[in-house]
Amino acid sequence: MYSEQQQQFFDALAERKTWMLDYLAQDRRKPLFVPEDIHDAVYSYVMAGGKVLRPCVLYFACGAVGGDERLATPAAVAVELFHTWTLVHDDIMDRDPLRRGQPTVHEEFRRRALERPGYTESEAQHYGMSIGMMTGEVQHGWAVSLLSELYDRSSDNAEVVLWLIQYLETEVLLALVGGQTLDIQYTKASIDTMSEEVVFDMLWRKTGALYQFAGMAGAMIGLNIANPKHPKVKAIADFTGGCGTAFQLQDDILGLIGDEATLGKPVGSDIREGKRTVILCHAFQMATCVEKQLMLEVVGNPEASDDKVQRVKHLMISLGGVEYARVLAEQRIATVMDNLDVLPVSPYKQYLINWAEYLIGRSF
Repeated sequence: MYSEQQQQFFDALAERKTWMLDYLAQDRRKPLFVPEDIHDAVYSYVMAGGKVLRPCVLYFACGAVGGDERLATPAAVAVELFHTWTLVHDDIMDRDPLRRGQPTVHEEFRRRALERPGYTESEAQHYGMSIGMMTGEVQHGWAVSLLSELYDRSSDNAEVVLWLIQYLETEVLLALVGGQTLDIQYTKASIDTMSEEVVFDMLWRKTGALYQFAGMAGAMIGLNIANPKHPKVKAIADFTGGCGTAFQLQDDILGLIGDEATLGKPVGSDIREGKRTVILCHAFQMATCVEKQLMLEVVGNPEASDDKVQRVKHLMISLGGVEYARVLAEQRIATVMDNLDVLPVSPYKQYLINWAEYLIGRSF
């Protein structure tokens, strides 16, 4: 049972998601997404019921500084599409067959290929990955194109629009790609060489950078100012960026102890993939020599038995890794919450607070 304030927050999320989907449905580019496989792939994740936390915080940030949040819709949709292409590519790199309980893009089109004449299993796998790669490229380009639709001659906001496009396509893009690369590289690094600081840097690049951009973009659009050092812009950007790291900590927790049906993917898959999380690093530090040996044998081993994966999962929990990550997430949210002090009291400020609390309290 939600409190009245929590229900208002969830209603606000749902309303803004409707704004986004309506905008997408009316997009003039829709007929350009051909052939059918590209059309279906481009829209698949967007229409599959995502949490839309990034675009919604962009809306809230815009309203919190006194802006008309409906005018920020092109940017909100752009942020969601930018996030979506990274998911499509991330699923390929992680070899994940499921997302949100449905086949990932590359898996869906592997299956479709097998239903057509002339495809062997290896050819179908290649086709699925090819569709995934091209889908991400389309979504990336579409996101940038949508940002350009922010331009409004009457408000003379060209400087804001150009600044946001340039920043997204340089600092944010490079942070994301760098973080994803480090994530892959770290799966082969010895666990005992991974420090908490190194993991946090990777998490910020993978997740925090785009959250930071969402808050920054909303504030800049609301104020119609292309200045990242403006007190309100900087405060909101620091807030959403810090919350983004906490979001990833919660993601790692759910990836270990969440409900598979709710998550829509196998719990514990991060263990076989060898993901270097704060949970793993803390548990490894607390483990005995025998326990460490088991973790070294299983983590990152795709052939590890289900029994051994479950034993390592239990160790990561019993050695305090999950609780440690949970406390860090709560501390990170508490630390950045002070940034909101520069904002006047408003429903939007309360939405930002609710949003931050939701990031680390969610179950999916």
